[in-house]
Amino acid sequence: MGYSRDSFYRFKSLYETGGEEALQEISRKKPNTKNRVPEHVEQAVIDLAVENPALGQTRASNELLQRGIIVSSSGVRSIWLRNDLETFKKRLKLLEAKAAQDGLLLTEEQLQAIERAKKDKEAHGIIETEHPGYLGSQDTYYVGTIKGIGRIYQQTFIDTYSRVAFAGLYTEKTAVVAAHMLNEKVLPWFDAQKVSMLRILTDRGTEYCGRIESHAYQLYMAIEDIDHSKTKARHPQTNGICERFHRTMKQELYDIAFRKKIYNTLEELQTDVDQWLQKYNDLRPHSGPRCYGKTPMQTFLDSKKLAQDKILNNNQSESDSLISLTKSVS
Repeated sequence: MGYSRDSFYRFKSLYETGGEEALQEISRKKPNTKNRVPEHVEQAVIDLAVENPALGQTRASNELLQRGIIVSSSGVRSIWLRNDLETFKKRLKLLEAKAAQDGLLLTEEQLQAIERAKKDKEAHGIIETEHPGYLGSQDTYYVGTIKGIGRIYQQTFIDTYSRVAFAGLYTEKTAVVAAHMLNEKVLPWFDAQKVSMLRILTDRGTEYCGRIESHAYQLYMAIEDIDHSKTKARHPQTNGICERFHRTMKQELYDIAFRKKIYNTLEELQTDVDQWLQKYNDLRPHSGPRCYGKTPMQTFLDSKKLAQDKILNNNQSESDSLISLTKSVS
């Protein structure tokens, strides 16, 4: 199996004295906090990454040295890795998020860097989301089969900007339940927040795609004036936000809940799902590209003004166009 004789006897001794826990303990990487830089130095490195994301680790180290902060280039990279900022693209995402949510005034260099990144994304066909409600992602997840209930499917919806998530459980996989999920849980919540849903991304499953004139989901999208985007055929990773969420939900909820409790009705399971979602949205820090450690709900609240400002700008543009048209006709 590739282990040396010395390693085998060392593992054997640990197992005999401490059991499996002793083996698990040595397999984990433990951070040596004594070797870390002070908090004010780490914060200075992060602030510089926002101020000028184009700087490499050596230039960042030299820039900080001029400001009286001593940190090596390898130390800069260690801090970037710890905060998920080791690449230029990731530092740009941090800059975009802070500029949008905190109202930062950008320098000329920052604007040029963001503009270059947008052109690269357009060239590679990467889906972008500009504010809450700009793009939602919906998918169907097979939860399992429970005796007395039958097959259980989950309709999942995630706001791709803030990562606020919704989930509804059903015993069938049809266009009606896909539309019901939006009508009962998603759109009423966005209406209460005064944020419009502009576009929804789904796969090409039969519950989402069909003839517009006779398909419940397509009809509902048309009635609500929501654009419908579809993933590339045979490429479920293009809806990866939902796919990753399903994995998290399986590990943190379903794998545990089904071993602790016997569910007799769908409503009992939905209650536990709703409680877990409340923790996920309100209490669980998210590492998404626009959350950066904030919860999905806090990210939504901090950035929903972006969506509301866009609505006001669109309404103003339509009003100006109408006035111009009226004057030209008269």
